[in-house]
Amino acid sequence: MRLIFMGSPGFAVPTLDALVAARHEVAAVYCQPPRPAHRGKKLQPTAVQTRAEALGLPVRTPARLRAPEEQQAFAALGAEMAVVAAYGLILPRPILDAPARGCVNVHASLLPRWRGAAPIHRAILAGDGVTGVTIMQMEAGLDTGPMLLRGELPVGPRNAGELTEELALLGARLIVDYLANPAAHPPVPQPGAGVTYAAKIDKAEARIDWTAPAEQIERQVRAFAPAPGAWFEVAGERVKLLAAEVADATGQPGEVLDAALTIACGTGAISPTLFQRAGRGPMAPADLLRGFAVPVGTVVL
Repeated sequence: MRLIFMGSPGFAVPTLDALVAARHEVAAVYCQPPRPAHRGKKLQPTAVQTRAEALGLPVRTPARLRAPEEQQAFAALGAEMAVVAAYGLILPRPILDAPARGCVNVHASLLPRWRGAAPIHRAILAGDGVTGVTIMQMEAGLDTGPMLLRGELPVGPRNAGELTEELALLGARLIVDYLANPAAHPPVPQPGAGVTYAAKIDKAEARIDWTAPAEQIERQVRAFAPAPGAWFEVAGERVKLLAAEVADATGQPGEVLDAALTIACGTGAISPTLFQRAGRGPMAPADLLRGFAVPVGTVVL
């Protein structure tokens, strides 16, 4: 099939690789434009752009798709279908209608739960036991289109980074299965019940509130690992908490209870296993304490 692929972050790379491996003709790859990143603020291409260029595929990086000339250029590719995976831009109606078979989306949730921008983070934060990928026919609404194919995956103890990698592989397998025989997967309307929205992550959500229950904080740590990283303040310094377990202990919220840096929560406590200080790599509690004293009884903020 002659396809256009539209994606930007690492989540979309396995889907692009799978389409190429399945011998589909990728007429063009659309990504978000390179943006300043890291300390040097140099323009950094998206993961998909980097991979597409390595595969020798033509890449287009328009900042938006509402200009008539962009829509005409898209239509001129003569694609049978567009495959979209975490592209990051809204597709206007002329883009949705241009491919002969429309646009299909590789969405990282079991729709209609977690429509929107951050389904993986929201699933972990909510304590969902199961998530997955839905292959969906796109329409003008926000992830409201009919479902074509779904696959489930237990959330388990994974953090957002780990879950993203596994869902990306699942989505790649599902889209190849769908494209092999679209007629075998007729569209099914999403049910009206069970709709939830996965709002974009606000950086303020990453700050730990130690008055919350330990189970909630442990989910927060996993939802924001490896980035942006759940964080707290101790001795005037911001420290990220990248991994932790629920512990059977009690104390004042935010109180360091022992030399292993067990920290009391609103109910229960958590036992951190991986920290990160500014400008440094991830470290275990023992490594954090070398040259950075956090006495028992300290109350972190």
